[in-house]
Amino acid sequence: MSSPTRALAPASAGEAGVIGKLSTLDRFLPVWIGVAMAAGLLLGRLIPGLGTALDAVRVGDVSLPIALGLLLMMYPVLAKVRYDRLGTVTGDRRLLISSLVLNWIIGPALMFALAWLLLPDLPAYRTGLIIVGLARCIAMVLIWNDLACGSREAAAVLVAINSIFQVIAFAALGWFYLQVLPGWLGLSQDALQVSTWDIAQSVLIFLGIPLLAGYLSRKLGERSKGRQWYEERFLPKVGPIALYGLLFTIVILFALQGEVITSQPGDVARIALPLLAYFFLMWGGAFALGKGIGLPYDKTTTLAFTAAGNNFELAIAVAIGVFGVTSGQALAGVVGPLIEVPVLVALVYVSLAGRRLFTTTPKGSVHA
Repeated sequence: MSSPTRALAPASAGEAGVIGKLSTLDRFLPVWIGVAMAAGLLLGRLIPGLGTALDAVRVGDVSLPIALGLLLMMYPVLAKVRYDRLGTVTGDRRLLISSLVLNWIIGPALMFALAWLLLPDLPAYRTGLIIVGLARCIAMVLIWNDLACGSREAAAVLVAINSIFQVIAFAALGWFYLQVLPGWLGLSQDALQVSTWDIAQSVLIFLGIPLLAGYLSRKLGERSKGRQWYEERFLPKVGPIALYGLLFTIVILFALQGEVITSQPGDVARIALPLLAYFFLMWGGAFALGKGIGLPYDKTTTLAFTAAGNNFELAIAVAIGVFGVTSGQALAGVVGPLIEVPVLVALVYVSLAGRRLFTTTPKGSVHA
């Protein structure tokens, strides 16, 4: 099966023959994502008790169906990473510092501002969105980055850094943005009690397991068969699993909350406005920053998608655990991926079109 990154690349005259040979899944990926979203919503709406039944299949706060989909989605991408190149990423201070500032200073502050500006009369939804802004992406961003021909090595490093900061800083930032800062500004306050272990557990499951599997696959595969066999024979066979895992995750996620989403369209629309503004501002600002500080296309793209994405699973789990499954905070968390998935798919196209802004095509920017 052809690489999914080529599926979304604009087809020049020289590429038309290649595009024509792509599989149906690759060429019409945005269509399948839309179908998966619609199917999940319809299943959740039409089958009584489906969401409850799916949500009951969990260990602790971890939904096993969603965990399965995310693991299937992330493993092939992480298996493609050339781990011997990570040193070139960790030595790039422009990339690392920019990512930390965007993810842990700009992102939460922007979501806080948008939530208060656009939802001043809806405190539960506002709190839910602030929680979404604190949960930096460690999972689905790898798919968007790969589709947009971003640097896999840079994505692996930035996602790992985000996971560490998430364990350390999530609870503290929740306290700051829900209690301290509103108090300084004379706004209403809320409380967020969340276990550091619960956050660490989410990181270990959704990043640790596929990361270890991907690393061992490359290490053992190259040792036994060589890099050429691994990249030309093994990776093409496991690559499509990522897209199947993505579609499965979308169906399950939307089926879990299909009835809630479709029964409150007005509320969903209100929640969607700050989310739309957030995703476009974060992605656009990060892309412009990467270009401005001289990063190549692949690293600029990685910076943009890692800044714009959010860890919806953690945000939903925290909102449900603290405020309840029927709370407005939980609904705001659920609407997050409803908006994020189509918006970031669209931004994949924008990113690929933006390659013309870079004078040279970075080595490895079109993945095999």
